[in-house]
Amino acid sequence: MEIIKFNNDIKVFYITAQSFPEGVLAAHQTLHKLIPFSPDRKYFGVSRPENGQIVYRATTEETYPGEAEKLNLDTLILKKGNYISQVIKDYQKDIPSISRTFDELLKHPDIDPEGYCVEWYISMTDVNCLVRLNK
Repeated sequence: MEIIKFNNDIKVFYITAQSFPEGVLAAHQTLHKLIPFSPDRKYFGVSRPENGQIVYRATTEETYPGEAEKLNLDTLILKKGNYISQVIKDYQKDIPSISRTFDELLKHPDIDPEGYCVEWYISMTDVNCLVRLNK
């Protein structure tokens, strides 16, 4: 595990999965139909408990002001700050490794209780799992 820092807030827009974990793939597929994969854009999966259940959102960064509104999608902010992280190589060979990695990250004693579990898809094969730490 390592600590990485987001120097700025990241505004993202999203597609909410109909269920978790079953609806995760469909949410990403819907997002990629609107915004095809590009190495020039950051893609994330964000999740956290809301009203007693895990809510998962497939997201991408807004690359120009008003992009989300143009697509009629809601936004949220991934807050700047320090994140504890762990990269998973070839994650598609072991999808449950993402859940196991978050189970370990969430054991950190100083996580932000209002933060998200963030999957940063850094390539077509690798994902960086992150959890924001308190200031």
